[in-house]
Amino acid sequence: MENYKCQDVRFADIQMLRYRLDGFDKLPLNSKKLIYCLSEATLWGRDITFDQFGKYNLKIRKTLEAVFLSYKGDRQDKEFLALTEYLNRVWFSNGIYHHYGCEKFVPDFSEQFLRNAVENCNKELLPLGKGETAEQLIDELSKPVFDPSFMPKRVNMDEGVDVVKESACNFYDGVTQKEVEDFYKKQSANDDDEPVSHGLNTTLVKSDGALTEHVWKIGGLYGAAIEHIVFWLNKAKGYAQNDKQRQYIETLVDYYTTGDLKTFNKYCIEWVQEHSSDIDFVNGFIEVYGDPLGLKGSWEGIVEYKDMEATKRTKTISDNAQWFEDHSPVDPRFRKKKVKGVTAHVVRAAMLGGDEYPSTAIGINLPNADWIRARYGSKSVTISNLIGAYNEAAHGNGFNEEFIEDKAIVSFIDKYGDRCDDLHTDLHECLGHGSGRLLDGVSPDALKTYGSTIEEARADLFGLYYIADKKLVELGLLDNEEAYKASYYTYIMNGLMTQLVRIAPGNRIEEAHMRNRALIAHWVYEHGRKDNVMEMYNHGGKTFVRINDYDMLRELFARLLAEVQRIKSEGDYDAARHLVETYGVNVDKTLHEEVLQRYSRLNLAPYKGFINPVLKLEKDNAGNITDITVDYTEAYAEQMLRYSTDYAALI
Repeated sequence: MENYKCQDVRFADIQMLRYRLDGFDKLPLNSKKLIYCLSEATLWGRDITFDQFGKYNLKIRKTLEAVFLSYKGDRQDKEFLALTEYLNRVWFSNGIYHHYGCEKFVPDFSEQFLRNAVENCNKELLPLGKGETAEQLIDELSKPVFDPSFMPKRVNMDEGVDVVKESACNFYDGVTQKEVEDFYKKQSANDDDEPVSHGLNTTLVKSDGALTEHVWKIGGLYGAAIEHIVFWLNKAKGYAQNDKQRQYIETLVDYYTTGDLKTFNKYCIEWVQEHSSDIDFVNGFIEVYGDPLGLKGSWEGIVEYKDMEATKRTKTISDNAQWFEDHSPVDPRFRKKKVKGVTAHVVRAAMLGGDEYPSTAIGINLPNADWIRARYGSKSVTISNLIGAYNEAAHGNGFNEEFIEDKAIVSFIDKYGDRCDDLHTDLHECLGHGSGRLLDGVSPDALKTYGSTIEEARADLFGLYYIADKKLVELGLLDNEEAYKASYYTYIMNGLMTQLVRIAPGNRIEEAHMRNRALIAHWVYEHGRKDNVMEMYNHGGKTFVRINDYDMLRELFARLLAEVQRIKSEGDYDAARHLVETYGVNVDKTLHEEVLQRYSRLNLAPYKGFINPVLKLEKDNAGNITDITVDYTEAYAEQMLRYSTDYAALI
């Protein structure tokens, strides 16, 4: 354990953690080689994510790294320390925008300091174009870094604005929201019953009055990085655990080569139907949360291997998927008559990359295409070693004691909280996202900017409804019929209050998952008022939550789930907008100030992220690989600088 534990890495509102690869040392050598090759493919996508998150990100990162590495002045000077913290944040967020709130970072160093530092740094480290001077470089980057009004938010979801023009994400160039919507509406007009995800892997550009898609593929946009990804995928193919896995790797390579979205559908179908391997991965343009219109896929990568013991829990859930679907409180018209191909595993992450690094999800459910889910099923994973690292960091930190007045509830959460959180994640990922169906003719993009929030609310509500069901005790997943109360309390408290620690003063809620939690908590709070289901009360100058009727709270979750599923199934945009804008975005200023003050006294970081382990090749005298070992000692800055050197494909 000595090389696993390290000094606490803290900066801004972030704490860096490490995750362990338990059981990796016992894997067969070929399995280790497969993980190694897939990990390399994962790390080569990093520059893509940076560029997607803002057109200036790569140049800014490279410039700041040049200063950090070659600065000759006092490295304890307050401006250099401020630049170092800013660079840490840029590394963490894959750019100059907060990874959760999407607002642009405010530098605490001056423009003149940066100009002087760049002028005096090693010019060979700067991202200078042919004939470009350091002064010209800073002239280009000064507005993105120092002007708070210039491209201020990566994703702007404010109602009534042109969310494409007002968002700094680098998926569109010179186009308006209406032009984008009209462009893809025209593309989807001829869809058959196996539609592609229009726009998923392109940048839409307006030039000379015409709209053109620049495809992300070999020979196209991001081709230099994708070539490296494909190189390592081809290497991984030689260590595939079965023919089906080998086939879907080949299809993924074909997709990266052609950019053909029909090939991507083929890959998704092959991938979701392969169940026997112990090692799996996600690599590509997948989740669309980074696009205000929910069309463009941010590049992400994760490599994983099964946690065999914990997978027994998710297998029990997935084996009973049809029971859960049949007993869902939604209108039978919106249920799946036959649930197909739901597989769920608990895994350990082996490497994180792109939009999954350093901040990552603790559960994944793919593919995203509704028609593929309906016909071929889905794969769901809960990532045990990341959850374990989060839980270890949370225990004993004083958070619950500060925000929960009832000591009996604190004790109850200590006993059942982690177990219920794991189960809620399982239900959310394994069944929630895969439940329900769209009515015939309803576009999967019908909810537009509200689609991501509604989808996350749907999956969360599914988990909340069933975490309290006696079926979980019957299946042996819980040993106490009241254990769910731990999950209900922490969820409501988080949605009403404590997640506000992640919001800057004066801001609304922007991120889809946070909007979802706020929507659910505020809706059930409002609709439970007349029956006193729950209350927010003040004691000693502090606000607390009290739940008075857990049974009725479950009924409210059921009612909201039924409505959210109806909205999704019917593509009811107006109802989605009303729900999100009424319950999911607004922040009570007074409560927010109080929560921030109380949280600050705990000296905790509201956000956590991960430093990747280093996989090291062990070779004999003839150069043959004899083993692959895991090293946990690489420091945060050391890792980021190494990645910027060893995996620099686009700059």
